[in-house]
Amino acid sequence: MKFHGVLFFPVTPFDRNGDLDEERLAQHIDNGVRAGAGGVFVACGTGEFHALTPDEVERATQVAVKTTAGRVPVLAAAGGPTPVARDHAERAARAGADGILLLPPYLVTAPQQGLLRYTEEVTAATSLPAIFYQRGTARLTEDTAAAIAALPNVTGLKDGLGDLELLHRIVRRVRAEQPEFQFFNGLPTAEMTAPAYQGIGVGLYSSAVFAFAPEIALAFHQALAEGDTALTGTLLDEFYAPLVALRDEVPGYAVALVKAGVSLRGLDVGGVRAPLVDLTPDHLDRLAQLLDHGLETVAA
Repeated sequence: MKFHGVLFFPVTPFDRNGDLDEERLAQHIDNGVRAGAGGVFVACGTGEFHALTPDEVERATQVAVKTTAGRVPVLAAAGGPTPVARDHAERAARAGADGILLLPPYLVTAPQQGLLRYTEEVTAATSLPAIFYQRGTARLTEDTAAAIAALPNVTGLKDGLGDLELLHRIVRRVRAEQPEFQFFNGLPTAEMTAPAYQGIGVGLYSSAVFAFAPEIALAFHQALAEGDTALTGTLLDEFYAPLVALRDEVPGYAVALVKAGVSLRGLDVGGVRAPLVDLTPDHLDRLAQLLDHGLETVAA
């Protein structure tokens, strides 16, 4: 399973009763695939995995599989306690997903052997390819990363730490043994660090902006690939950096901003579930202004 282009992490729409809105999720995913997504990662971080029941994750995965209809790969999240993560993996396979994104266990800090064991036990629950998400309490050494990469079902590693020196060592170690192993930049607003990640051989990244402004995300991706430093610099300075500044004002805005952005573009996907909070009116106005400016920039 090889990825190309911008990776799409859809939000999870909720209706007025706070329930999963499958119809709007299907529309949201179809819009992203039509716009040119290279893959769909459903019910993951941007999709509020932390706030979904296993049944909701499975239903969202079913919607994604049906909607994409084989046009691009669909991966679903699996994570949390080992038995729960195994259940997620089994449900993803049952729903027809092409793979899983393995999120780290929560609340505990595990030794390296424990992280390897966690990955072994979860990926053994299914034959689906798995991408390991390095973030939070899941911080790998080069040796552990190489051991995880050697597991039968593990095909990639997504980095959410931002420690480029560590990741560079991991990339060199793993690719010395597996040249085709895939690495992904998984930091929030990944475009801000995409040039630096590209420098250590990690060109793939997940774009939260793609979920609500694919025009901007794709223009940046193309400019980066073509070495158009003028456009990438303008977008970084005038759109992405101010977006990051707004994101950092309130914990959890990495998700809430994206969801608000989707609604601003005409698809009402509802608010975020607790413990996250929705944007204040002032922050929503600032997001709308940023969005307008970004769209004007790429249109010009």
